[in-house]
Amino acid sequence: MTNSNRNKTERLYELFEEYRSAYAAEWDRLERCERIYRGDHWQDVPQQDENEPRPVTPVLQSTIENVRADLIDNMPEAVIVSDGAGHERVAEMLTALIRENHRLCRFDREYANMMHDLLVGGYMVQETGYDSELNGGFGAAFLRAVDPHSIMFDPLVADIRQSRAIFKFAPYPLDWFRAHYPEQAADMREDIFRPVRVQDDHLRQENRDMVLLIEAWEREYDNESGRHRVHMTKLAGGVILEDSRDHKPQGYFAHGEYPFVVTPLFLRKGTPLGYGFVDMFETQQRYADKLDQIILKNALMASHNKLLITGASGFDPEDLRDWSKEVHRGESLAGVTWFPTAPLPGYLLSYGEHIRQSIREESGTNDFSRGQTYGGVTAASAIAALQEAGSKRSRMIARAVHSAFEEAVRQELEVEREFCVLPRRITLENAETGREEAIAFTGETMFELTARKNRLPLEFGVSVKAQKENRFSVAAHNELVLSLVKLNMITPAIGLDMLLFDGKREAQAKMREHLRMEQEQAQQAQAAPLQR
Repeated sequence: MTNSNRNKTERLYELFEEYRSAYAAEWDRLERCERIYRGDHWQDVPQQDENEPRPVTPVLQSTIENVRADLIDNMPEAVIVSDGAGHERVAEMLTALIRENHRLCRFDREYANMMHDLLVGGYMVQETGYDSELNGGFGAAFLRAVDPHSIMFDPLVADIRQSRAIFKFAPYPLDWFRAHYPEQAADMREDIFRPVRVQDDHLRQENRDMVLLIEAWEREYDNESGRHRVHMTKLAGGVILEDSRDHKPQGYFAHGEYPFVVTPLFLRKGTPLGYGFVDMFETQQRYADKLDQIILKNALMASHNKLLITGASGFDPEDLRDWSKEVHRGESLAGVTWFPTAPLPGYLLSYGEHIRQSIREESGTNDFSRGQTYGGVTAASAIAALQEAGSKRSRMIARAVHSAFEEAVRQELEVEREFCVLPRRITLENAETGREEAIAFTGETMFELTARKNRLPLEFGVSVKAQKENRFSVAAHNELVLSLVKLNMITPAIGLDMLLFDGKREAQAKMREHLRMEQEQAQQAQAAPLQR
């Protein structure tokens, strides 16, 4: 190892240790949030009697899952819009390209994981990049979720773009390094850093022979060009495995940004991270479960009333414990007394439910947002209106998620522009025939030549829409469209385009085919007299 690499390695490991020390409390918070989310918070409360009841009513978990369900119904989808005339077809190609990328990287699954991280841990992290193994080896840009336990941002700044570095890391066995980096693996030493991912409580995991693979992302400013460039260095076991400066001195990505987008739920000043629902409503969940414990303990005590016996009574305690006997011998009943457990005040029985109801109300997951209605409300439009009014919190979160998704898709487009060299087959619908046709796409498609043969990058806008709506809002939308058709305000063909239902594209294709056949028959009927 050269002196330059040795100094770089020492500098990055020192910075990694600084970040790690700063994030120790944050990882404890994330682990606590996960425990409370799954209802395993009694281990945080010391108890003298391990046999005392430990009830858990998962109101907080149910609340989070209801908000998560709303957000999954509003899963974003990107629509690329051309900023200049004449590039509409390219925008359509990019829309299909991004949709195909997200299908390849299973964005629906990544999105569900991100919603869990956002609501439970308080923030979610998206990563963009290019995977040459996707799309059958032709490569494709990706948009993935990053586990908050496996990434660290600069603890001194609130904007990740100002970070001195961003560390992403994951443990791998030594055999993996020997297979992928055989030359460097011989110089690797035992890792002093242990994996920091949250361990499963039921699945035993051995950390022997595991070494942290660290991706150190650094963003630098170039005075000569006046632009930023980002570089990535891979380290493991005190050895540099890769450095993008060696093969791409101009920067890992042409866009010059960190390939991460962080979205907080509830803001924390001075940091890009956030607080989640567990942080906000943990106390109420604990108090409600504590009240349940008191009530259950009182019920157990009441079911075993104590019998007090004095020595002058003449009764044998063991003899009285035998309920199978009909006759007991003693001297005096005055020395035998039942000691009943005093009942709890009546208000305690309802106070726990009041606390749980406050969690639902304050989190925005009231009865209407959960789809529960009263008073004979059955119309889809009325249910949709009540849900819309009762889901303000979910809609606010969805707007923040969509904004972060738009930023990530913009990076994804730039990655495709830079890395897509081999032609990819994109399927588009022909506006005239209505049939799908395959078109070749490369990164060069996103450039245009000027009169002087200069390559200028095309600019595109990103519009975000909900990929899937809940059934009540869809039914309300379809009711409105059908009403407009009945009033002759729009034609049935336009109404069909506006309706939302499964199999819509197939229905439109069949209608176009039917219309084409009618036109051909009409033309043949008109040509028949002329032929005679």
